[in-house]
Order: sequence, then structure tokens, then C-alpha cells
Amino acid sequence: MTASSGCWQAFGEILAMEFGRRDWGSEHRLTVDTYAAQHPGEDDRKQRQSVAIHLVALCHRLERGLDPKSLLTATRRLTADKREWPHLTAPRTYTLTIVNVLEAATAEEHLALV
Repeated sequence: MTASSGCWQAFGEILAMEFGRRDWGSEHRLTVDTYAAQHPGEDDRKQRQSVAIHLVALCHRLERGLDPKSLLTATRRLTADKREWPHLTAPRTYTLTIVNVLEAATAEEHLALV
């Protein structure tokens, strides 16, 4: 995973809020999956696998409504196979980033942004 120092710092601040404030961490997995998908790193097998698994997790959670426990089981199965995942080209910009999530003042705002 490759990120600028400012982006990595914002991610750390959000993780601290999710673990330190009541009701902020219920969608922690979405925070991690989204951040990892937006920061693909180098083009090697492990980095490509990381992006693919995080994107699959986002699809299962957001499109199919898979609960977090089932999601963990599904992604573990995918990571057990050391397949060659394709390189995916990231968009130049994103509509929503970790910086937007950092602006949340309440748990409700945070969860809506995540």
C-alpha cells in the first residue's frame, strides 16, 4: 500500500476515532477496504491481490449486503488461493476520499461518509 504521509495520517486519525468513540466503528471494515482499494501500491502479486480482495469485499458488503462475519469468511477463502490477480488501474481522482471522512463531526455523519 502506497500513500502520501498526509493521507496515511488522516487514515490513522479515522482509525483512532473508530476505535475510540462509541458507535463510530460499526463499519470499520468499509473504512479499511475503501482506503486499501484507493492505495494500491506497487504492481506485484500481493499488492494486486490486496486491491482485488478489498474491492470484492466492498462489492459483497455494499451490493449484496453480506454481514461482516460472512465477509471475513469469504475474503479468507479468496486469500488462501495464491492466484495471479490482474493489475487494475486506479482512477486519477476520487469523488470521496479519507479526507472527506475525516470531516465528520458525529458518528452518524461518519457512517454515512464511510
